[in-house]
Amino acid sequence: MQQLLDIPLIWEKLEHKTERMLTLIGGKSPHVAKDNGKYDDQRLDWWTSGFWPGILWIMHDMTGRAAYREAAWNWDERLERLTLAPNSFDHDVGFQFLPTAVIKYTLTGDPDALRRGLAAASFLAGRYNLNGRFIRAWNGDKTGWSIIDTSMNLSLLFWASQQTGDPRYAQIAQAHAGTVLKHFIREDGSVNHIVSFDPHSGEVLEVLGGQGHAPDSGWSRGTAWALYGMANTYRHTGDKTFLHAARRVAHFFLAHLPEDHVAHWDFRAGSSLDGEPRDTSAAACAASGLLELAESLSAVDGRIYRESAERILKSLYEHYGTWEDAEHEAILLHGTGHKPAGDNVDVSLIYGDYFFVESIARLAGWKHRIF
Repeated sequence: MQQLLDIPLIWEKLEHKTERMLTLIGGKSPHVAKDNGKYDDQRLDWWTSGFWPGILWIMHDMTGRAAYREAAWNWDERLERLTLAPNSFDHDVGFQFLPTAVIKYTLTGDPDALRRGLAAASFLAGRYNLNGRFIRAWNGDKTGWSIIDTSMNLSLLFWASQQTGDPRYAQIAQAHAGTVLKHFIREDGSVNHIVSFDPHSGEVLEVLGGQGHAPDSGWSRGTAWALYGMANTYRHTGDKTFLHAARRVAHFFLAHLPEDHVAHWDFRAGSSLDGEPRDTSAAACAASGLLELAESLSAVDGRIYRESAERILKSLYEHYGTWEDAEHEAILLHGTGHKPAGDNVDVSLIYGDYFFVESIARLAGWKHRIF
């Protein structure tokens, strides 16, 4: 199958870019880079703390360069130290420990990384609500809230079952994924961001818009989380209901893309999306999810998803990158974090950078997985 992208050229540029990022970012825990092109430095219990070391591990795996490995090595240890102090870890520990402890163990066999990954999986399993069959989101008093983002953290539980032989982790992951099918993914393939359950009975109370435009809108990054998360769940379970769900979500995402194939922040933000900001992080995440979906299908059935991913990545590379700005600490521009709250609109987001690197690495032959 002929690729739409010049992968060797893009990979060469990525190597130059990430080498520069290594110098500029160093040990920071980045989330957002605004107009000055400098990434911030968040607490390690902030949900995005795993994406920068995830980039480093991918680059080490692909290039063999020791500098990436050395820079990535102690991130899981740093995360673990914070678990022993007051912290804000929540449903997103998969985003934090899969790109650090789990991939570190996969690539190096480090026993401490294995232990840390399993501890994170146990923490995530402990957030499971039996009556509602969901993993609770965030902390505080919203004990019945669950969100679509958690779909991407389920791989931590499936991995833990594979490592320990204990099926309970995978049972929790599959049960939560079943709740996603029932209460989050709509018939047309769009998704809810937040579903509020009665934490005692498990009854659905209401659907909230969250980071989307409205409760019934089409938040694009949430759509990407669902696409990728359901494709991952199918890979781990072999249950085709999850494969069909991933395809349905993918069709909704692709049908609503603009001409340049890079998603607006919400596909239903209004009768016209003219002037609405894009979200390159949603585009990059969806592209990697589409490649995951394509791998689960025959070459014929998977072709539409692979080619769609390549069209998205081609546009990101050609129109949204910072290739000519050596001092910019990010890879992609024009991400949208939380538009309804007015937070981080038209910025660079580290998870957008991560999923772009992951997607290009897949196309360049990367054989390991993080999510």
